[in-house]
Amino acid sequence: MMPTSQQLWDRFKTFYSEFPAIGLSIDLSRMNFPDDLFSSMEPRLQRAFAAMSALEGGAIANPDEKRMVGHYWLRNPLLAPSPELRGEIETTFAGIKSFAAKVHDASIAGARGRFTTLLVIGIGGSALGPQFVANALGKPASDKLEPFFFDNTDPDGMEKVLARISRRLGKTLCVVISKSGGTQETRNGMLIAKAAYQKAGFEFARHAVAVTGTGSKLDKIAEADHWLARFPMWDWVGGRTSETSAVGLLPAALQGIKIDDFLRGAKACDDLTRINNVKANPAAQLALMWYYIGNGKGAKDMVILPYKDRLELFSRYLQQLVMESLGKELDLDGHTVNQGIAVYGNKGSTDQHAYIQQLRDGLNNFFVTFISVLRDKAGKPLFVDDGVTSGDFLHGFLLGTRQALHEKGRESVTLTLTDVSPFSVGVLIALFERAVGLYASLININAYHQPGVEAGKKAATAVIALQQKTVQHLRTNPGSTVSQIAAAIGQSDAETIFKICEHLAANPDRNVTKKPGPTPFEATYRLS
Repeated sequence: MMPTSQQLWDRFKTFYSEFPAIGLSIDLSRMNFPDDLFSSMEPRLQRAFAAMSALEGGAIANPDEKRMVGHYWLRNPLLAPSPELRGEIETTFAGIKSFAAKVHDASIAGARGRFTTLLVIGIGGSALGPQFVANALGKPASDKLEPFFFDNTDPDGMEKVLARISRRLGKTLCVVISKSGGTQETRNGMLIAKAAYQKAGFEFARHAVAVTGTGSKLDKIAEADHWLARFPMWDWVGGRTSETSAVGLLPAALQGIKIDDFLRGAKACDDLTRINNVKANPAAQLALMWYYIGNGKGAKDMVILPYKDRLELFSRYLQQLVMESLGKELDLDGHTVNQGIAVYGNKGSTDQHAYIQQLRDGLNNFFVTFISVLRDKAGKPLFVDDGVTSGDFLHGFLLGTRQALHEKGRESVTLTLTDVSPFSVGVLIALFERAVGLYASLININAYHQPGVEAGKKAATAVIALQQKTVQHLRTNPGSTVSQIAAAIGQSDAETIFKICEHLAANPDRNVTKKPGPTPFEATYRLS
């Protein structure tokens, strides 16, 4: 039975919270949790608060890798567990601001003068965070450097980016981001960028900056080749929580974004979400809603719907933060739990014309997180109807969609920000980082390792090794079938060899030709 308008209003007044210090409100009233949820979960929540406090104090919060987890120290170095770490953080941030200032005033310049363009090379957390922030806070008319990204090892994708910046490579600053320095996708992007600079007649090192672990492969290359600068990535900061480290701060500062305000917003949110009271803690409220809606098992997907174009990439950023952190086979006690929360989303009101239809009338296997921004734009609005702006329509679509979903029993949380600014984006990132940490404690998993990602990297390395053996076989045995190649190199995985041969044959520059057979599996391949 649908609640009456009065019942909805009463529930809204009970479960709507404002947090003026960080310009945020959270509305849980359209989540149908029982009245005793907060009290029944109190013991678990207090354990989660204690675990978060221990993490911030320098405990080994990532037991698999025997590492501390310190991304919260980045916005408040006073929390760092040693004076040495505090000094490293403060020195790095001062170095970022100094370097950006020298780039902006052309004290540091490229082969063709003042830098106007920024090329960031990274993958995963080394790209998703910087991309989200660049899109959310960029102002093309006033950005100091225009940002571009290599965020994959797709040669066509990188060529597309290079086509846009090829005429300004001499004014393009390249930031290469890899903690280990051995991340293959990033290394590939660096080599392709370096080749482009050399082809244009420019020295790559004169245009390059490294963000990497001290002593890493990338660090050694940057030092030996005399790159413009090197900034550290610490082993106690994971890629998906690195946006308030040099990974995110350097590109943002170079673009001209006020990183002090960004850090101030993240710190303000951290301060608020340390309160050990769920009603006063928005991150704890989010974590509790995730636990309720998925029965502590991630049984429902999280749909992120920001009604603001500047926040369009937030769902992509959250996919890594949430899914890499929470998608785990084992809990901390070694029990098989297969945890996780799937995340997807786009933006409103685009979704009125996309998958809202299924959300309202299809499978009820999700919950929505609406993100509303009160301030439409700077300056005077244009009225598109009598007393109505396009921003009014956007707000109306949000409220209408929220109500339409509620009428069909679809549950939602609504977050409201005052505006989109460096401060509020810092708040948003810190809010979800803290919610992920608290939820991980509620379900007893390690949110700070990624064994599945490492397994994928190892498998990819094995495929490349198999490709090299396949090519070597074809050098001396032209006209071989997949089965013949597999038998000759002692490889039982003929399917992977088939896919390798097909890929090589589809790219003429690889000099592998294919002669079709009676079936796809009897085709022969030769190296010309």
